[in-house]
Amino acid sequence: MTQTIMEIEARQAPLIIQNQLRANQVQVQRIGNKLRDIKPTMVMIVGRGSSDHAGVFGKYLIEIEAGIPAFSAAPSVTSVYGKQLKLEHALVIVISQSGRSPDILAQAKMAKSAGAYCIALVNDETSPLKDIVDDILPLKAGEERSVAATKSYLATLSALLQLTAYWTHNQVLISALERLPQSMQDIIDSPAQLTPQSIDGVMNMVVLGRGLGFAVAKEMALKLKEVSSIHAEAFSSAEFLHGPVTLVEQGLAILNSAVDDESADSHQKQIDEVEQRGALLIHLRQTEIDIHPRLASLLVLQRFYLDVADVAVSRGFNPDEPKGLKKVTRTI
Repeated sequence: MTQTIMEIEARQAPLIIQNQLRANQVQVQRIGNKLRDIKPTMVMIVGRGSSDHAGVFGKYLIEIEAGIPAFSAAPSVTSVYGKQLKLEHALVIVISQSGRSPDILAQAKMAKSAGAYCIALVNDETSPLKDIVDDILPLKAGEERSVAATKSYLATLSALLQLTAYWTHNQVLISALERLPQSMQDIIDSPAQLTPQSIDGVMNMVVLGRGLGFAVAKEMALKLKEVSSIHAEAFSSAEFLHGPVTLVEQGLAILNSAVDDESADSHQKQIDEVEQRGALLIHLRQTEIDIHPRLASLLVLQRFYLDVADVAVSRGFNPDEPKGLKKVTRTI
């Protein structure tokens, strides 16, 4: 067990999410009512880095549960190319921990002026975003001292889940969210799955997932690079078979982001294929069998955050202060 700030903050996630879900309930109900009145025809999600990866989770979640097309924004279209998009009848979700990056602020201003209904998921409630968007949905993650985001990212996913559940009047999902903090604590208390020994000497990895499992795989690949100096790339397990699978013959290590939802059977077939081709496989799995399938990927990611901090320390890196990175990144 490490005692890094990254690990300590990751372990705080269950309590943070428990408090967040309670604190935001009235606000989320109000936003949900507004969304049912507005009836958006598309959803644009704005973010950079981990926030953009959270947007991939949001895309899958909203398309699955609300049936509305969702896509990731390209902030430079506004901040660099100076273009205005046509966003009438659109919902725009801006995701940012600090809410201070110039390109994110520019995209939010553009979306609001283009007629979109704009919501910001932000941890710093004093950020300039509050004066741009229509509604704020606070992450309530508290101060995050480690450069590598953990609790704020998990809190972003839980906020997206709560928002979507109330928007779609999904009482089953609303009820399931009440169990989420305990399920996260249970996987924290479970044995490590990614260990320093399991990837001893590995410098290149692929992280495979499908659907919501792929969404968190993107965050895992970022953290492997960010804190452990392991070159990692995330693929949908289906997409990986369209060419990149040839890399397996070179002795590729694969981290399996296994989520027990509708994609599980198809994903497992693809994992079986790469195993037959000789890949080194490390599995990350949820420990609770009967958890709601939309929540399962949070458990897999919760376990990963603790494990990757240990991997970083074992390799001589400080995951709290990755070389050359800052907590707040400002891009244009």
